[in-house]
Amino acid sequence: MSAEIFRIGFVPLVDAALPILAHELGFAAAEGVAIELVRDVTWATVRDRLLYGHTDAAHLVAPLAIATALGRDRPAVPLTVPFVLGLNGNAITFSTALGEACGLGDALSDPVAIGAALKAVAAARRAAGRPLRLGVVHRYSSHNYMLRYWLSGVGIRPDEDVAITVTSPPFAADALAAGEVDGICVGEPWNSIAVDRGVGRIALATAQIWRRGVEKVLALRAETATARPEAVAGLIRALHAAAEHFVRPETAVESATLLARREYLDAPVDAILRAITDRIRLVPGGAPIHYPDFMFQHREAANFPWRSQAAWLYSQMVRWDALSFSEKDAATAQSVFRPDLYRAALAGSAAPLPNASSKLEGALSEPIGAGSTQGRLMLGSDRFFDGRAFDPDDIAGYLAQLP
Repeated sequence: MSAEIFRIGFVPLVDAALPILAHELGFAAAEGVAIELVRDVTWATVRDRLLYGHTDAAHLVAPLAIATALGRDRPAVPLTVPFVLGLNGNAITFSTALGEACGLGDALSDPVAIGAALKAVAAARRAAGRPLRLGVVHRYSSHNYMLRYWLSGVGIRPDEDVAITVTSPPFAADALAAGEVDGICVGEPWNSIAVDRGVGRIALATAQIWRRGVEKVLALRAETATARPEAVAGLIRALHAAAEHFVRPETAVESATLLARREYLDAPVDAILRAITDRIRLVPGGAPIHYPDFMFQHREAANFPWRSQAAWLYSQMVRWDALSFSEKDAATAQSVFRPDLYRAALAGSAAPLPNASSKLEGALSEPIGAGSTQGRLMLGSDRFFDGRAFDPDDIAGYLAQLP
């Protein structure tokens, strides 16, 4: 019997690793799936290829899957997210000039302290008629929402005190070098490349803003998930096997070398390897520092599509698009994430399967055991930097208390 083919669109980022490894290392073939990878440089193009049937699935920023299902900026198309490709893995990088103005040192900054320094610089630049410009990878990206959450939490008003613009991940370092933006929030290896080129200094890891924050997902058109259930289940199993392989320390060099190839990231092996091994070079020429769980690809059911993660992303969409909260839209947003498909695909395997589909986000400060239908599940700290917790059953109440 011939393999089920999935054409998967991706942007050249380290967190595109799982579909690439599933293809290259035979995990897909073992599940009767053939993966064809389609490289693009913008999230809009990846999304459009998926919607128009040029691809079957996509490595996608999670909020864009929700925005597409809700019809934000275009007619609504139902999407399905049965698998999370990773948590965190992004950073906020200042231009060298902004880094010096804010007093960045040779360690990761405290979010509140560096926020106060940035607030002063932003006020001075705004008064001079040259407001700071910060680049994110898409309007509907976790990068945009993480950056805005942090800025507002330290008293900086996005779109008023600073301007936020869109820049493609592979061109983010170029935008910094050209002075088009004063800072970027982007995934690896593009922060590291900006530092290695001497045009940027890393201020924060997004894991410092929301530890275990949802990042990229596997997205499919809902009709594909319905029409090809066994093939989608096989793809989920292949990606899960790739994730288990990816997080083993002894595979890091192999994975970095593979991802660096021209058809994938087309980036230096060392920059990719640093991200995979949770090491970050903050300043040009500096020794990399170790930040545990900078990228989070597998443990603690990291690939499980929690509906509460989708609910938090929807809350930020309401907040920053100046929408009214809608119970119907909240339900639609959460229905994009499909924990039922994840559970069905991995039933009978060694994967721990949460017995809940939603949880209180940001409430854990230390590891705790969680209920599971299969295997033993431990969840680590998932704190927001400001100590708030998000209850997916009270989105309106949560929004009312935000600055």
